[in-house]
Amino acid sequence: MKAWELEKCIDEFGTEIYRFCMKLCMDKENAEDLYQQTFLKALESDMELDWEQNPKALFFSFAYNLWKSEQRKNARRSTLVPCANFDEANENELRSEENIEENIFRQELIVCVNKIIENLPKKFRVPLILYYLFEQPIGEIAKEIKKPPGTVKSRLFKGRSLIKKRLEELGYGK
Repeated sequence: MKAWELEKCIDEFGTEIYRFCMKLCMDKENAEDLYQQTFLKALESDMELDWEQNPKALFFSFAYNLWKSEQRKNARRSTLVPCANFDEANENELRSEENIEENIFRQELIVCVNKIIENLPKKFRVPLILYYLFEQPIGEIAKEIKKPPGTVKSRLFKGRSLIKKRLEELGYGK
């Protein structure tokens, strides 16, 4: 890949790739490393970037595969580091025209859902993040995680069910 192509990719969808890295790693430093490794891998590859295809999906795939490799490496070394809590305060600002009580409840719910998602197994967490946060179609998610579309749909359903069940256990939605 040429440097000018990489620069164009960073300008067009670098922020989305960074947010994806943050959601995967749940830690700013590790996410920044993953983000840099993703674009470095693309730069080092000899592949031609096809703008007719979805180049953003290629970078999501690079990031996911690098993250997955790092997880396997850490598991082999038996030194899994617990993920740090992602600071949602910056991502979810209060809306001034709404009731303060509703805003506080909504923010508590968002933090709770994010903690639930953080604790889900990665086979459910990754499709949920890609589908709901980055609005990726199921077909692209299937290609990125190398599973059939039916498996992605099943994992999305199971992930939503696990979130709903945990929220009900915590007293939400009753």
